[in-house]
Amino acid sequence: MTAGSTVELVKLRKAYGGTVAVDGIDLRIAAGSYCCLLGPSGCGKTSTLRMIAGHEDITDGDLLIGDAVVNDDPPAKRGTAMMFQSYALFPHLDCTDNVAFSLKMKGVAKEERRRRAGEMLDLVDMGKYAGRLPSQLSGGQQQRVALARALITRPGVLLLDEPLSALDPFLRVRMREELKRLHRDIGITFIHVTHSQTEAMALADLAVVMNQGRIEQAGPPRELFNQPRTAFVARFIGGHNVIDGGAIGVGGGHCAVRADRIQLGGADLPTEIQVEGTVRSLEYHGASVHLSLDVPGSDEFAVVLDEARYFDAPVGVGDRVRAGWGRRDIHPLVA
Repeated sequence: MTAGSTVELVKLRKAYGGTVAVDGIDLRIAAGSYCCLLGPSGCGKTSTLRMIAGHEDITDGDLLIGDAVVNDDPPAKRGTAMMFQSYALFPHLDCTDNVAFSLKMKGVAKEERRRRAGEMLDLVDMGKYAGRLPSQLSGGQQQRVALARALITRPGVLLLDEPLSALDPFLRVRMREELKRLHRDIGITFIHVTHSQTEAMALADLAVVMNQGRIEQAGPPRELFNQPRTAFVARFIGGHNVIDGGAIGVGGGHCAVRADRIQLGGADLPTEIQVEGTVRSLEYHGASVHLSLDVPGSDEFAVVLDEARYFDAPVGVGDRVRAGWGRRDIHPLVA
């Protein structure tokens, strides 16, 4: 398999008429890394992926793959391969011929292309289904065939557009594991668009949060979770409360506090910062209980308690409670 390629975006911009979808972003994706572009619908992540693939023209800026500027190169010349959300398998071709199709278009001899297609199907654990049509496969099996078809061109960069969104929750977890294994085994650069924070946290070594065509924050998932730069990132990544610092006596601006760092109790609550609120809702999640409180200075205030801690002193919807946390658990936000 080809070694992974670096991908660098320099002031990259995409406009559709008067609408700016991607607003002059800068990003460097190291060779062999797993990068997830994430954000809400309309944030620019798919337009960014399509510009990298060569399926959208670049309005301004430069795109480099390896050391070469590829702005005007057709998709086939970029050393990239795209796996589409719909999988786009040919319904009348079996798995082998679906995977081998791009080699057929390049004039590779039948025996050679079928041999290489078999290798790719084995790589994604689909060799035993080589003779089946797409209609005879489950959604997860179709996805594996689509992956094999993308990888057979030996790309330096694999582009994945919401590849898990059509799968049920159980299969989604299984396929996350499969993508992680494939990335580790073949060593090329993966760029994966998703709206799922969980997906990005599980897969990426570089997570890029986008909002309104710009990059809000890029870094390792743990960094984004523990040190969100903005209120948008804290809310989108999840697991945080965004609080007006003035409402809790820690100065102006907003700050973030992880929901799992908050304790509930009475007047003897052993924490430095405390607020009172009313329980709005609660959900039992097995190992944990998730509560939502109405408190001053925060539009939404979440508390995640260990199951045993919650049932030691359970509360119900409508109860007044005191919530508290340590000063060291406060993370200042720049915007």
